Amino acid sequence: MTWQAWAGQAFGQALGRPGRSLTRRLIWLASAWMAVALVLTGWMLTSQYQDSALRRMGYALAETIDEVVLATTVVGGRVSVAEIQDSRTLRPLSGKYWVVGEFDGRGGIRILERSPSLAGEDLLIPTDMPGRLERGRTLSYTAIGPVDRPLRIAASVKVLPGRERPLVFMAGMDRSDIDADTRAFATFTWIALLILGLGLVAAVFMQVRIGLRPLFLLRNEIADVRKGRSGRIERTYPLEIQPLAEQVNRLLDHNTEVVERQRTHVGNLAHALKTPLSVMLAEAEGRADPLAEVVTRQSGVMKDQVDHHLRRARAAARAQGLGERTPVAEVLDEMAVMLERVFASKDVEIDWRAPDDLMFRGERQDLQEILGNLIENACKWAKRRVRVSAGATGLGQMVVVVEDDGPGLAEDQWEAALKRGTRMDEDAPGSGLGLSIVDDLTRAYNGRVALSQSEMGGLKAVLDLPAAEG
Repeated sequence: MTWQAWAGQAFGQALGRPGRSLTRRLIWLASAWMAVALVLTGWMLTSQYQDSALRRMGYALAETIDEVVLATTVVGGRVSVAEIQDSRTLRPLSGKYWVVGEFDGRGGIRILERSPSLAGEDLLIPTDMPGRLERGRTLSYTAIGPVDRPLRIAASVKVLPGRERPLVFMAGMDRSDIDADTRAFATFTWIALLILGLGLVAAVFMQVRIGLRPLFLLRNEIADVRKGRSGRIERTYPLEIQPLAEQVNRLLDHNTEVVERQRTHVGNLAHALKTPLSVMLAEAEGRADPLAEVVTRQSGVMKDQVDHHLRRARAAARAQGLGERTPVAEVLDEMAVMLERVFASKDVEIDWRAPDDLMFRGERQDLQEILGNLIENACKWAKRRVRVSAGATGLGQMVVVVEDDGPGLAEDQWEAALKRGTRMDEDAPGSGLGLSIVDDLTRAYNGRVALSQSEMGGLKAVLDLPAAEG
């Protein structure tokens, strides 16, 4: 696998990692490609600027060589160069130089004439340059000049009349200004590209946010359905997203239809079973023989069992629904008013507290049955006071605490009290199903109920139930 393929695969895996934000993924992908493009652009612009400056300098060096060639004469085999009308070649160490030399036959070049600006110094000649010089071709290179300044040097081989051996003409020019201009151009270019890149990233961010806004709206609408604020997706979305919204609505309709069908089946089953049981009880209660007593007793057990399982089935069906929200404070107020009247003979006082915005994520009937059984049990055993408090615990959960000042239960009885049909006192009225109904309905909503000792002296029941958000 090549490094390009490996990098592409790694980049693709990083972008496709589960849980990564789609917005962040699009922005990072666009930013990465823009960064690569801007870096390449900056490098190309800087390189092109430097190459262009060096070409212009090369033209100037070629002109200087031509001037030196025209000023060079050969008399009696001796090479002489007339004065060139270029002040920089006359001023010592000015930064512009020329030399005339010849091949020494040992792979080197011997200097014959030099410009006054060299002040007795020579241009640096690479050891391999003589072997690379060819007639009609100019060779350029960079070297360090007399005052440790970088020079751009051009060399060319010419044959002059009156001389058989070729001459080497060289011209050099200080390139410090070009290097400084290149650095300034590069700095300006990179700053401009950085500003452009930041502007493009901001534009991509705005484009992604605006382009994905319908998805954010759809997400919020689905969250509203889940929290019970809405029953369906109501907005109209772009063509690419509208089919998804329609499918969500179809799924919600199907879910509602399934729940209603389950409720209907449960109701039909309840009617089909309760009617024959009621007939059997009525017939058996009119007789005084032992068989009638057995039928009456077992029919009562069957009726309790049917009530228990049908109640649990109804709660499970309702718990599957979306969008149900029940104000806890309203239900507690109703239960407190009703049960204080029921237990008026005991003068029971129910002190309840719950935030007005606390919502149970489920149907009102189920919350009434859960809290009704729990508070009724507390009133039944309380001396005078029952205390109820409710609040949100975060993460879509709520807690309800019910306490009384009654005799309470021993620790080894807490678990047994939640079992169906268990009665802690056979002399007390009731069927022993109250706390088991609470446990069953709470479990149907994926919650739990726990019993413990209250600071008031009696029993303490703690309910964990799903809460509607927002």
